[in-house]
Amino acid sequence: MDLILLLVSAILIVLGVIGSFLPILPGPLTSWIGFLLFHLRSDIAMNWTFLSITLFFALLIWLLDYIIPILGTKRFGGSKAGMIGTTIGLIIGLIFPIPFGIILGPFLGALIGELVYNADTQTAIKAAFGSLLGFITSTFLKFVVAMIYLGLFIGKLFEFSKNIF
Repeated sequence: MDLILLLVSAILIVLGVIGSFLPILPGPLTSWIGFLLFHLRSDIAMNWTFLSITLFFALLIWLLDYIIPILGTKRFGGSKAGMIGTTIGLIIGLIFPIPFGIILGPFLGALIGELVYNADTQTAIKAAFGSLLGFITSTFLKFVVAMIYLGLFIGKLFEFSKNIF
């Protein structure tokens, strides 16, 4: 059973890194579940402090993943209509994950929201670009946290190598 927990936790950690780019998987949260399974092994001491801190950051990044594109829209001159459009586009991009749906959804949502609210095309494109930049920023943050979690997992493997192997 311990071997299965080790393999599944390693797979989840790697899926967390992949999930930082795929909208279907919540990257750092997937990695955290890998940490939890790793600590459920009978030969590994449960470290609640480690699990609590990593869960906090995984949840924070998960929340920021939805907030940052909205903030990017606002930062680049978008109005409330652009932020609402970004949110609607993000939801539609999640529901219909056509290639690049998660990228195009917020961008097009902000663009359409701004065009409906304000006839100025240049402002609408700028706000939509802010949404895209916000998405890229949140993806980068997810990737960095997932890579840190991968490094922590490898460190835990070395720390408990006498018990595991």
